[in-house]
Amino acid sequence: MKYFEGIEKVKYEGADSKNPLAYHYYDQDKIVLGKPMKEHLKFAIAYWHTMDQEGADPFGVGTAKRNWYGENPMETAENRVEAFFELLQLLDVKYFCFHDVDIAPEGDSLEEFYQNLDEITDLIKEKMDETGIKLLWNTANMFTNPRYLNGAATTNNADVYAYAAAQVKKGLDISKKLGGENYVFWGGREGYEELFNTDYELEQENLAKFFHMACDYSDKIGHKVQFLIEPKPREPMRHQYDYDAATALFFINKYGLKDRFKLNLEGNHATLAGHTFEHELRVARTEGALGSIDANHSEEQLGWDTDEFPYDLYHTSLAMYEILENDGLGKGGINFDAKVRRTSIDQEDLLTAHISGMDTFARGLLAAAKMKEDGFIDEILDKKYESYKSGLGKDIVDGKMDLESLTEYALKNDKIENKSSHLEYLKARINDYLV
Repeated sequence: MKYFEGIEKVKYEGADSKNPLAYHYYDQDKIVLGKPMKEHLKFAIAYWHTMDQEGADPFGVGTAKRNWYGENPMETAENRVEAFFELLQLLDVKYFCFHDVDIAPEGDSLEEFYQNLDEITDLIKEKMDETGIKLLWNTANMFTNPRYLNGAATTNNADVYAYAAAQVKKGLDISKKLGGENYVFWGGREGYEELFNTDYELEQENLAKFFHMACDYSDKIGHKVQFLIEPKPREPMRHQYDYDAATALFFINKYGLKDRFKLNLEGNHATLAGHTFEHELRVARTEGALGSIDANHSEEQLGWDTDEFPYDLYHTSLAMYEILENDGLGKGGINFDAKVRRTSIDQEDLLTAHISGMDTFARGLLAAAKMKEDGFIDEILDKKYESYKSGLGKDIVDGKMDLESLTEYALKNDKIENKSSHLEYLKARINDYLV
């Protein structure tokens, strides 16, 4: 290893191990519900947080110690590719994700950006061929550059709209070149700061046209990739159009995109929208649109997108239950859209952080699998909704009742008895599965 010298491949050593560079719960070959753990947990590493973040925040410059910086941006980009694939191999993670600007500098023109992307993706492809590591998804960063101050596909400037289209076209070409399994749209600035100076209808229509163009182009080049929308309610915009899973699904259904688009859901974005992660997964799963997830944790007291590595077993277990109920994530996976804290300055922290996140999801999987085997959630739902299994309730479900017949029934039945949910006891029972 050139960039992670002296570090050996991370292995499973069990819960009693004190080795920070070992898996304590992620035993990839352990059979869970008939499948190896690695098939349930299709982990991916995010290029942007792992390779590009330097520990800077609004109050200070970067603190991270990294050894891949070269004499110019392209040399640094090339070094990062080599270092990144070293990290993937050390962790034995088979997938990765990136934005276009993560891997290559934009340069001074779109043409130069294309040339830089070609050079770096050639190198990435070499590494993929050597290692068997795959691209889970890629995307275009259409929010950082000042040109996107008013959005990309929802911009008021048609020239910016065209530039965004060129970025996505190149992104789809790269996806085909690297065998990408999904392509993500996160509309970082697809929203508004003030409603009074926003043509809401025009922006929605233009966004839908943009997505249809992407579908048409992917078909044209013979790369019918799975498209994913990643919802987020706010930040950086005051209001973003893909506010949460339900809002994104409404948009997908309204504009005829249901056959091509699913959702990439993130834990931190769920809490920003006032939801739990498992809520967002349930909404998407119910509509057959649970495509992939970004795994991270929100420090809710701060009230912004902190992108911490996941460590909350309660919500991770319930999230994994939703994924099991969905029969997995299909073409999607579990991408660690998470960054080490500003005080975790050593390069080795990149390994220990991902190990902790992978162990958290492994523990969540084991807890969720036990709930599923015991029928714990099924039993709760059966008891809560048993009034719809027979008699009046079954007639309602079967569509046999109307307002008149229900009124007739209600007039004859003035004794209504509700049953306790015993919710405190049930929450305590969930804790039993986590220990």
